[in-house]
Amino acid sequence: MSEVKSAVTSAEQPTTQRPWLVLAIMCIGFFMSLLDGSIVNVAIPTLIDGLDASYDQVLWVIDGYLLVFSVLLITTGRLGDIYGYRRLYVIGIVGFTVASALCGLADSPGRLLAARALQGLAGALLFPQVISSILTIFPPRQRGRAFGLFGAIVGFAPVVGPVVGGFLLAHLSWRWIFFINVPIGIATAVLALTFVPPMRSGRTHRLDLVGVALATAGLSGVVFGLIEGERYGWGTIAGPISISSVIVAGVVLLVVFVLWQQRQQRQREEPLMPLALFRARNFAVGNWVGFVFQLGMIGIMFVLVLYLQMARGYSALETGLVVLPNAVLTMVGSAYAGRLSDKFGGKYVLMAGVTLLAVGLLVLVAMAGPTSSAWSLLPGLTIIGIASGATFAPLQQATMDGVDPRLAGAASGVSSTTRQIGGVLGTAVLGALLSARLSSTLHSEAEERAGRLPEQLRTRFIDSSAAAGQHFRPPTPPDGLTPAATRLYERVTADTFATGFVGAMRTTFVACAVVLVAAALFCFLFGPGRKSTAETAPQE
Repeated sequence: MSEVKSAVTSAEQPTTQRPWLVLAIMCIGFFMSLLDGSIVNVAIPTLIDGLDASYDQVLWVIDGYLLVFSVLLITTGRLGDIYGYRRLYVIGIVGFTVASALCGLADSPGRLLAARALQGLAGALLFPQVISSILTIFPPRQRGRAFGLFGAIVGFAPVVGPVVGGFLLAHLSWRWIFFINVPIGIATAVLALTFVPPMRSGRTHRLDLVGVALATAGLSGVVFGLIEGERYGWGTIAGPISISSVIVAGVVLLVVFVLWQQRQQRQREEPLMPLALFRARNFAVGNWVGFVFQLGMIGIMFVLVLYLQMARGYSALETGLVVLPNAVLTMVGSAYAGRLSDKFGGKYVLMAGVTLLAVGLLVLVAMAGPTSSAWSLLPGLTIIGIASGATFAPLQQATMDGVDPRLAGAASGVSSTTRQIGGVLGTAVLGALLSARLSSTLHSEAEERAGRLPEQLRTRFIDSSAAAGQHFRPPTPPDGLTPAATRLYERVTADTFATGFVGAMRTTFVACAVVLVAAALFCFLFGPGRKSTAETAPQE
């Protein structure tokens, strides 16, 4: 296929007559990258045994992927503008497929971590191209429905990950959670080269290398500090280097990055992140709403999964099956929310969805208890599933409304990075809140139940129960107990942990609900939607 085409396209005359087929193909790779972000979580115990790895090493297998993925989105979004969205997508798919094979073949924690970092890089390459392609191949009147499909995958993939991971671990080895990507990746690359047309923005771009260095270093400092803060107790990492100093250094570098972008713009050079994007009111507001939304949203499944597995004793597969209806509702709801956004505007659908999400959390607070069944969680999960489906697509549509398609890659990279940082910050803050609150509730619950144990075990029971809040799991019985004493200790410990966790979970969910209500109120700042003008978008 020739790279030089004479056809000129516009927002109303897209580059393909089969945009839904193109979007479906591109969403396969998008789905793979999101799925791999969550599927590894259920394999932590297996990886520790299979690779003779430490707990910290396995956590880095998870966090390394997230770190590399998060910090490169601005750069890879801009690369799509320069080299073409299909080209970057295919490179990302091929890289992700190769990295998945290397993950499955890894025979040491270090090699697995290196392969996961490569996966994060490849995921970052393909991720922004999906959003950019929607702006290129769909006219404004259809973008809500297109973003609906996008939103369905955003909501569905992270939840279905534990189900797929649990099934593969139950019937095959841990290596197949990576090997499964290989045939899918090969097929997707072939389909993309066959059916996805070359796409790029409507003018020649250059890459701001200084901006790339500043943005990457600054985001690395911030994201690393937020991810690793809890592990280091928000204190010293080594010598004079502390978590706070790493985060502050990252923030300073990002400030320098913004100043550099202003300088580039004044000198009529092309910045990595065109500040003109933020002169579009809806883009600026959408990024802020997306940041706050992810801050509150990200903790829901994180806390709920801990509750089901640690407090209620569900397996990873059982946990995935409990939350699977929620994911299905999210997927279906996203499709309908996209249609409603096309009709009424993303602002109002988004506001309703975020508000309903807060309501669903409060229903969970009321219904979840130390001995609650999965059925008692169903009302809250149903509301959350429907509400989640009414948030992803409208948020994306409202944020990108009016963005010049020539800046689609930069815009998608910036908006994706903003939400990723909001999610990372939300995980750190809500994890710290849950841990602190859990230590407090466990201490009080342990003091109340200590009388059920022999006197010589009571002090140890209280101390170990309070410490369990740092690890989100019940303490193990001390050595040397009789079988009867061990069973009693385990029973009292499980009861204490379940009750204490529910108290901490309720506090955390109420905090999430408050943040989501704030996000809903910020939606009032969106301006009226406007149609994009017919910009040119020549092919590669």
